[in-house]
Amino acid sequence: MSEATTGPNGDDEIVTVNFKVTQSFLDEIDSTWQGRGFNSRSEFIRYTLRDATEFPTFDRDELIALLQAEEDIREGRTMSADEAREQFGTDSNE
Repeated sequence: MSEATTGPNGDDEIVTVNFKVTQSFLDEIDSTWQGRGFNSRSEFIRYTLRDATEFPTFDRDELIALLQAEEDIREGRTMSADEAREQFGTDSNE
């Protein structure tokens, strides 16, 4: 066990956690962290777990919706604010 600390007061001890995954899932994890610019697998897993802990309501469906929106933007499937107000019958003063 490491003597390093990470808490704001320097009092959180770093511990090692082991878990099992399939080789194919580990391969996916490795290609993901390397492709996203993380320095190590551990750094990526810590980041991912911290993010899931800090934002527990952000779920897979929301991620899919964000990815779809990004694809729509890239493909030019967007509309102006005025077009949206006209289509959905909203008033810009509301």
